[in-house]
Amino acid sequence: MTIIKCIAVDDEPLALKLVQTFIEQTPFLELSASCDNAVEAMSLIREKQPDLVFLDINMPNLTGMELARLLQEQPGSLPKIVFTTAYNHYAIEGYKVNAVDYLLKPFSYEEFLRAANKVLQLTEESSNQYQPITADDEFIFLKVEYQWVRISLKEILYIESLKDYVKVHLDDSKTVVSLISLKALEEKLPSAKFMRVHRSFIVCLDKINAISKNSFLLEKPKLRWANNTKKHLKP
Repeated sequence: MTIIKCIAVDDEPLALKLVQTFIEQTPFLELSASCDNAVEAMSLIREKQPDLVFLDINMPNLTGMELARLLQEQPGSLPKIVFTTAYNHYAIEGYKVNAVDYLLKPFSYEEFLRAANKVLQLTEESSNQYQPITADDEFIFLKVEYQWVRISLKEILYIESLKDYVKVHLDDSKTVVSLISLKALEEKLPSAKFMRVHRSFIVCLDKINAISKNSFLLEKPKLRWANNTKKHLKP
């Protein structure tokens, strides 16, 4: 399992403790250090080389936003940043410094975990843990919660996009939900067996029983498709 090393930075003791607690109860996160000011955080980031920093914005002397800008000027790989703040007007600035997410205080563990999962997905995709699949391969491995699950390509009917997740629909009416974008998964699947027929769907070509003007009929469900993909399918 991928482990993401974290540093928590917040000048409010209760807020800092909450982030520490959330990190400690998340299996794929590891707390490397914590501090209550951005100046010390700069030193800790150089020393600990974390993968992720949960960073408060409004702090004395040096703000979290200023720290993020300084980090961008540093050579070498940069940690990913998730901002934590009580003020919503920093969101645009946060994206300008390539923050992964922006948690508005007070935030729940569910919101925290959603942000952490975004970082996990980016980390795993950048480290190429989703290996390309060839037409001769019989299985695909997908991350489901905290384990890798093997799925037979022959059992897949179609794959549905759920924003940052995908839902894989199988022959036996079962579904598997995995944290990976439809676009990222499309790039890994063999084009001889699977095709994106809509912005929200990838279909197994072998499972198509019928094609109409703007839809396709699989062995069980009927789904609408994008018209500009019809020309690629031959009934």
